[in-house]
Amino acid sequence: MTAYSKLFTLGLSVPGVIAFYLLDLPLPFLLGPMFACLLGALAGLPLAGMGQVGTAFRTILGVAAGSALGPSVVARLPDLAASLAFVPLFVAVVFCLAYPLLRRGFGFDPITSYYSAMPGGLQDQAVYGEEAGADMRTLSLIHATRVLFIVSIAPFFMQHYWQVDLTQQPGASSADVPLEQILILIASGLIGWKIAAYFKVFGSSILGPLVLTAILTLSGIITIRPPAEMIWAAQLFIGLSVGAKYTGITFNELRHFVLAGVTNAILLAAVSALFIAAISYLGIAPALDAFLAFLPGGQGEMLVIALIAGADVTYVLLHHIFRLAIVVTCAPILFRIGKFKRNENQ
Repeated sequence: MTAYSKLFTLGLSVPGVIAFYLLDLPLPFLLGPMFACLLGALAGLPLAGMGQVGTAFRTILGVAAGSALGPSVVARLPDLAASLAFVPLFVAVVFCLAYPLLRRGFGFDPITSYYSAMPGGLQDQAVYGEEAGADMRTLSLIHATRVLFIVSIAPFFMQHYWQVDLTQQPGASSADVPLEQILILIASGLIGWKIAAYFKVFGSSILGPLVLTAILTLSGIITIRPPAEMIWAAQLFIGLSVGAKYTGITFNELRHFVLAGVTNAILLAAVSALFIAAISYLGIAPALDAFLAFLPGGQGEMLVIALIAGADVTYVLLHHIFRLAIVVTCAPILFRIGKFKRNENQ
Protein backbone atom coordinates (compact mmCIF):
# COMPACT_ATOMS: atom_id res chain seq x y z
CA MET A 1 0.00 0.00 0.00
CA THR A 2 2.83 2.38 0.81
CA ALA A 3 4.53 1.78 -2.56
CA TYR A 4 1.20 2.34 -4.30
CA SER A 5 0.63 5.56 -2.33
CA LYS A 6 4.08 6.84 -3.28
CA LEU A 7 3.51 6.11 -6.97
CA PHE A 8 0.06 7.68 -6.79
CA THR A 9 1.51 10.79 -5.12
CA LEU A 10 4.20 11.06 -7.78
CA GLY A 11 1.62 10.66 -10.53
CA LEU A 12 -0.63 13.29 -8.99
CA SER A 13 2.26 15.77 -9.03
CA VAL A 14 2.53 15.76 -12.81
CA PRO A 15 -0.85 17.44 -13.49
CA GLY A 16 0.13 20.05 -10.92
CA VAL A 17 3.28 20.89 -12.87
CA ILE A 18 1.37 21.02 -16.15
CA ALA A 19 -1.37 23.23 -14.69
CA PHE A 20 1.12 25.76 -13.31
CA TYR A 21 2.94 25.84 -16.66
CA LEU A 22 -0.27 26.40 -18.64
CA LEU A 23 -1.36 29.14 -16.23
CA ASP A 24 2.13 30.72 -16.36
CA LEU A 25 2.41 30.58 -12.58
CA PRO A 26 5.78 30.76 -10.77
CA LEU A 27 7.85 27.71 -9.80
CA PRO A 28 5.70 25.11 -11.58
CA PHE A 29 7.90 22.19 -10.50
CA LEU A 30 7.70 23.23 -6.83
CA LEU A 31 4.29 24.83 -6.33
CA GLY A 32 2.47 22.67 -8.87
CA PRO A 33 3.12 19.35 -7.07
CA MET A 34 2.69 21.02 -3.69
CA PHE A 35 -0.84 22.26 -4.42
CA ALA A 36 -1.84 19.15 -6.38
CA CYS A 37 -0.90 16.95 -3.43
CA LEU A 38 -2.45 19.37 -0.95
CA LEU A 39 -5.77 19.19 -2.79
CA GLY A 40 -5.44 15.42 -3.06
CA ALA A 41 -4.79 15.13 0.69
CA LEU A 42 -7.77 17.33 1.52
CA ALA A 43 -9.89 15.14 -0.77
CA GLY A 44 -8.85 12.06 1.21
CA LEU A 45 -6.66 10.46 -1.46
CA PRO A 46 -4.04 7.92 -0.29
CA LEU A 47 -0.84 9.99 -0.51
CA ALA A 48 2.57 9.39 1.01
CA GLY A 49 5.97 11.08 1.20
CA MET A 50 8.88 9.68 -0.78
CA GLY A 51 11.01 8.68 2.21
CA GLN A 52 14.69 8.08 1.44
CA VAL A 53 14.13 8.62 -2.28
CA GLY A 54 12.79 12.09 -1.60
CA THR A 55 15.71 12.82 0.71
CA ALA A 56 18.14 11.69 -2.00
CA PHE A 57 16.70 14.27 -4.37
CA ARG A 58 17.14 16.98 -1.72
CA THR A 59 20.89 16.40 -1.98
CA ILE A 60 20.76 18.17 -5.35
CA LEU A 61 20.13 21.45 -3.52
CA GLY A 62 23.27 21.01 -1.43
CA VAL A 63 25.23 20.18 -4.58
CA ALA A 64 23.89 23.29 -6.32
CA ALA A 65 24.87 25.50 -3.38
CA GLY A 66 28.30 23.87 -3.03
CA SER A 67 29.08 24.25 -6.73
CA ALA A 68 28.45 28.01 -6.38
CA LEU A 69 31.15 28.34 -3.69
CA GLY A 70 34.06 29.57 -5.77
CA PRO A 71 37.15 31.41 -4.44
CA SER A 72 35.45 34.81 -4.80
CA VAL A 73 32.59 33.67 -2.57
CA VAL A 74 34.91 32.25 0.08
CA ALA A 75 36.88 35.50 0.14
CA ARG A 76 33.83 37.54 1.15
CA LEU A 77 32.49 35.19 3.83
CA PRO A 78 33.73 37.49 6.64
CA ASP A 79 31.51 40.23 5.23
CA LEU A 80 28.47 38.09 6.02
CA ALA A 81 29.11 38.32 9.75
CA ALA A 82 27.10 41.53 10.16
CA SER A 83 24.03 39.96 8.60
CA LEU A 84 24.40 36.63 10.42
CA ALA A 85 24.52 38.55 13.71
CA PHE A 86 20.82 39.34 13.24
CA VAL A 87 19.84 35.66 13.14
CA PRO A 88 19.97 34.90 16.91
CA LEU A 89 17.88 38.01 17.61
CA PHE A 90 15.43 36.95 14.90
CA VAL A 91 15.02 33.49 16.45
CA ALA A 92 14.48 34.99 19.91
CA VAL A 93 11.88 37.53 18.74
CA VAL A 94 9.97 34.91 16.74
CA PHE A 95 9.80 32.50 19.67
CA CYS A 96 8.82 35.17 22.20
CA LEU A 97 5.86 36.18 20.01
CA ALA A 98 4.83 32.78 18.66
CA TYR A 99 4.80 30.87 21.96
CA PRO A 100 2.13 33.03 23.68
CA LEU A 101 0.12 33.06 20.44
CA LEU A 102 -0.04 29.27 20.32
CA ARG A 103 -0.25 28.76 24.09
CA ARG A 104 -2.76 31.45 25.05
CA GLY A 105 -4.36 32.31 21.73
CA PHE A 106 -5.03 28.75 20.53
CA GLY A 107 -4.85 26.89 23.83
CA PHE A 108 -2.24 24.29 22.94
CA ASP A 109 -0.36 22.63 25.79
CA PRO A 110 3.02 24.16 26.81
CA ILE A 111 5.22 21.45 25.25
CA THR A 112 3.44 21.48 21.88
CA SER A 113 3.38 25.28 21.88
CA TYR A 114 7.09 25.44 22.70
CA TYR A 115 8.29 23.24 19.85
CA SER A 116 5.69 24.63 17.42
CA ALA A 117 6.92 28.18 18.12
CA MET A 118 10.57 27.37 17.41
CA PRO A 119 11.43 28.53 13.86
CA GLY A 120 13.41 25.38 13.09
CA GLY A 121 12.97 22.45 10.74
CA LEU A 122 10.00 20.11 11.04
CA GLN A 123 12.17 17.02 11.40
CA ASP A 124 14.35 18.21 14.26
CA GLN A 125 11.47 19.82 16.15
CA ALA A 126 9.44 16.64 15.69
CA VAL A 127 12.24 14.58 17.25
CA TYR A 128 12.57 16.91 20.24
CA GLY A 129 8.81 17.33 20.58
CA GLU A 130 8.12 13.59 20.53
CA GLU A 131 10.75 12.95 23.21
CA ALA A 132 9.26 15.72 25.38
CA GLY A 133 5.65 14.52 24.96
CA ALA A 134 4.23 17.04 22.50
CA ASP A 135 1.10 16.41 20.45
CA MET A 136 2.84 15.28 17.26
CA ARG A 137 -0.13 15.76 14.94
CA THR A 138 -0.53 19.38 16.04
CA LEU A 139 3.21 20.03 15.92
CA SER A 140 3.56 18.57 12.43
CA LEU A 141 0.59 20.46 10.99
CA ILE A 142 1.67 23.82 12.43
CA HIS A 143 5.19 23.53 11.00
CA ALA A 144 3.95 22.12 7.68
CA THR A 145 1.44 24.97 7.38
CA ARG A 146 4.16 27.55 8.12
CA VAL A 147 6.27 26.17 5.27
CA LEU A 148 3.30 25.81 2.91
CA PHE A 149 2.04 29.34 3.54
CA ILE A 150 5.40 31.10 3.20
CA VAL A 151 6.56 29.09 0.19
CA SER A 152 3.21 29.74 -1.52
CA ILE A 153 3.14 33.49 -0.92
CA ALA A 154 6.82 34.37 -1.39
CA PRO A 155 7.08 33.68 -5.16
CA PHE A 156 4.04 35.80 -6.01
CA PHE A 157 5.36 38.65 -3.85
CA MET A 158 8.77 38.40 -5.55
CA GLN A 159 7.20 38.53 -8.99
CA HIS A 160 5.10 41.57 -8.10
CA TYR A 161 7.67 43.54 -6.09
CA TRP A 162 10.99 42.66 -7.79
CA GLN A 163 9.64 41.42 -11.15
CA VAL A 164 11.64 38.21 -10.73
CA ASP A 165 11.01 35.60 -13.42
CA LEU A 166 10.40 32.38 -11.51
CA THR A 167 9.39 30.39 -14.60
CA GLN A 168 12.85 30.52 -16.17
CA GLN A 169 15.02 27.45 -16.65
CA PRO A 170 17.29 27.04 -13.59
CA GLY A 171 20.51 26.26 -15.44
CA ALA A 172 21.90 24.60 -18.54
CA SER A 173 20.23 21.61 -20.12
CA SER A 174 21.70 18.21 -19.23
CA ALA A 175 22.39 17.70 -22.95
CA ASP A 176 24.90 20.55 -22.76
CA VAL A 177 26.70 19.26 -19.65
CA PRO A 178 29.43 16.57 -19.82
CA LEU A 179 28.15 13.22 -18.57
CA GLU A 180 31.13 12.73 -16.25
CA GLN A 181 30.35 16.01 -14.52
CA ILE A 182 26.73 14.96 -13.95
CA LEU A 183 27.89 11.65 -12.48
CA ILE A 184 30.35 13.44 -10.18
CA LEU A 185 27.59 15.81 -9.03
CA ILE A 186 25.25 12.91 -8.25
CA ALA A 187 27.99 11.00 -6.42
CA SER A 188 29.00 14.10 -4.47
CA GLY A 189 25.42 14.58 -3.31
CA LEU A 190 24.82 11.00 -2.20
CA ILE A 191 28.25 10.48 -0.60
CA GLY A 192 28.15 13.86 1.15
CA TRP A 193 24.70 13.07 2.52
CA LYS A 194 25.71 9.67 3.86
CA ILE A 195 28.90 10.99 5.47
CA ALA A 196 27.01 13.81 7.19
CA ALA A 197 24.23 11.42 8.27
CA TYR A 198 26.83 9.03 9.73
CA PHE A 199 28.14 11.82 11.95
CA LYS A 200 24.55 12.89 12.76
CA VAL A 201 24.94 16.36 11.26
CA PHE A 202 21.64 18.27 11.22
CA GLY A 203 20.37 18.93 7.71
CA SER A 204 22.69 16.19 6.46
CA SER A 205 20.94 15.82 3.11
CA ILE A 206 21.84 19.42 2.18
CA LEU A 207 24.81 20.35 4.34
CA GLY A 208 26.83 17.18 3.61
CA PRO A 209 26.55 17.51 -0.19
CA LEU A 210 27.24 21.23 0.09
CA VAL A 211 30.55 20.75 1.90
CA LEU A 212 31.78 17.90 -0.30
CA THR A 213 30.74 19.66 -3.52
CA ALA A 214 32.40 22.89 -2.38
CA ILE A 215 35.66 21.00 -1.78
CA LEU A 216 35.48 19.41 -5.22
CA THR A 217 34.60 22.75 -6.81
CA LEU A 218 37.48 24.61 -5.15
CA SER A 219 39.83 21.81 -6.20
CA GLY A 220 38.71 22.09 -9.81
CA ILE A 221 37.13 18.62 -10.06
CA ILE A 222 33.61 20.01 -10.37
CA THR A 223 33.38 22.78 -12.96
CA ILE A 224 29.62 23.17 -13.49
CA ARG A 225 26.42 23.58 -11.51
CA PRO A 226 23.65 20.93 -11.67
CA PRO A 227 21.69 21.06 -14.92
CA ALA A 228 18.09 22.26 -15.02
CA GLU A 229 16.62 18.75 -15.02
CA MET A 230 18.26 17.93 -11.67
CA ILE A 231 16.96 21.15 -10.10
CA TRP A 232 13.47 20.47 -11.45
CA ALA A 233 13.52 16.95 -9.99
CA ALA A 234 14.53 18.32 -6.57
CA GLN A 235 11.71 20.88 -6.72
CA LEU A 236 9.13 18.24 -7.58
CA PHE A 237 10.02 15.94 -4.69
CA ILE A 238 10.17 18.81 -2.20
CA GLY A 239 6.83 20.20 -3.39
CA LEU A 240 4.93 16.93 -3.21
CA SER A 241 6.37 16.15 0.24
CA VAL A 242 4.93 19.40 1.63
CA GLY A 243 1.49 18.73 0.20
CA ALA A 244 1.45 15.06 1.23
CA LYS A 245 1.96 16.01 4.89
CA TYR A 246 -1.75 16.87 5.03
CA THR A 247 -2.81 13.30 4.24
CA GLY A 248 -5.58 12.13 6.56
CA ILE A 249 -6.39 15.59 7.89
CA THR A 250 -9.88 16.00 9.36
CA PHE A 251 -12.17 19.03 9.23
CA ASN A 252 -11.56 19.82 12.91
CA GLU A 253 -7.80 19.66 12.37
CA LEU A 254 -8.11 21.87 9.32
CA ARG A 255 -10.21 24.39 11.24
CA HIS A 256 -8.08 24.57 14.39
CA PHE A 257 -4.53 23.37 13.73
CA VAL A 258 -4.12 24.75 10.22
CA LEU A 259 -5.65 28.08 11.27
CA ALA A 260 -3.06 28.21 14.05
CA GLY A 261 -0.33 27.41 11.54
CA VAL A 262 -1.45 30.14 9.14
CA THR A 263 -1.71 32.70 11.92
CA ASN A 264 1.73 31.72 13.17
CA ALA A 265 3.13 31.97 9.63
CA ILE A 266 1.70 35.47 9.19
CA LEU A 267 3.29 36.50 12.50
CA LEU A 268 6.65 35.08 11.40
CA ALA A 269 6.38 36.83 8.03
CA ALA A 270 5.72 40.15 9.79
CA VAL A 271 8.78 39.71 12.01
CA SER A 272 10.82 38.70 8.96
CA ALA A 273 9.70 41.86 7.16
CA LEU A 274 11.13 44.03 9.95
CA PHE A 275 14.50 42.29 9.81
CA ILE A 276 14.56 42.35 6.00
CA ALA A 277 13.82 46.08 6.00
CA ALA A 278 16.53 46.76 8.60
CA ILE A 279 19.20 44.80 6.74
CA SER A 280 18.28 46.40 3.43
CA TYR A 281 18.17 49.91 4.97
CA LEU A 282 21.60 49.44 6.57
CA GLY A 283 23.02 48.31 3.23
CA ILE A 284 24.18 44.98 4.66
CA ALA A 285 22.63 42.95 1.85
CA PRO A 286 20.27 43.40 -1.12
CA ALA A 287 16.61 43.26 -0.17
CA LEU A 288 15.91 40.16 -2.30
CA ASP A 289 18.71 38.18 -0.67
CA ALA A 290 17.61 39.25 2.81
CA PHE A 291 14.01 38.36 1.92
CA LEU A 292 14.95 34.78 1.04
CA ALA A 293 17.37 34.47 3.97
CA PHE A 294 15.03 35.57 6.75
CA LEU A 295 11.75 34.00 5.63
CA PRO A 296 11.54 30.74 7.63
CA GLY A 297 9.86 28.78 4.87
CA GLY A 298 12.07 25.72 5.06
CA GLN A 299 15.74 25.39 4.21
CA GLY A 300 15.26 23.34 1.04
CA GLU A 301 12.23 25.26 -0.15
CA MET A 302 13.83 28.70 0.19
CA LEU A 303 17.05 27.45 -1.41
CA VAL A 304 15.07 26.26 -4.44
CA ILE A 305 13.49 29.69 -4.81
CA ALA A 306 16.89 31.38 -4.44
CA LEU A 307 18.36 29.20 -7.19
CA ILE A 308 15.56 30.02 -9.62
CA ALA A 309 15.52 33.73 -8.72
CA GLY A 310 19.25 34.11 -9.28
CA ALA A 311 19.76 35.35 -5.71
CA ASP A 312 22.97 34.95 -3.69
CA VAL A 313 22.58 31.25 -2.86
CA THR A 314 25.51 31.24 -0.43
CA TYR A 315 24.10 34.15 1.56
CA VAL A 316 20.62 32.63 1.71
CA LEU A 317 21.78 29.14 2.67
CA LEU A 318 24.21 30.27 5.37
CA HIS A 319 21.43 32.19 7.14
CA HIS A 320 19.08 29.21 7.09
CA ILE A 321 21.82 26.87 8.29
CA PHE A 322 22.72 29.26 11.11
CA ARG A 323 19.04 29.64 12.11
CA LEU A 324 18.56 25.88 12.20
CA ALA A 325 21.82 25.40 14.12
CA ILE A 326 20.70 27.89 16.76
CA VAL A 327 17.30 26.22 17.15
CA VAL A 328 18.71 22.68 17.17
CA THR A 329 21.31 23.64 19.79
CA CYS A 330 19.27 25.92 22.01
CA ALA A 331 15.73 24.47 21.90
CA PRO A 332 16.37 21.45 24.17
CA ILE A 333 18.54 23.49 26.56
CA LEU A 334 15.97 26.26 26.97
CA PHE A 335 13.24 23.65 27.30
CA ARG A 336 14.96 22.12 30.32
CA ILE A 337 15.72 25.52 31.84
CA GLY A 338 12.15 26.71 31.35
CA LYS A 339 10.72 23.51 32.85
CA PHE A 340 7.74 23.41 30.50
CA LYS A 341 5.03 21.04 31.63
CA ARG A 342 1.94 19.75 29.88
CA ASN A 343 -0.29 20.66 32.83
CA GLU A 344 1.01 24.22 33.20
CA ASN A 345 -1.71 26.51 34.59
CA GLN A 346 -3.62 28.60 32.11
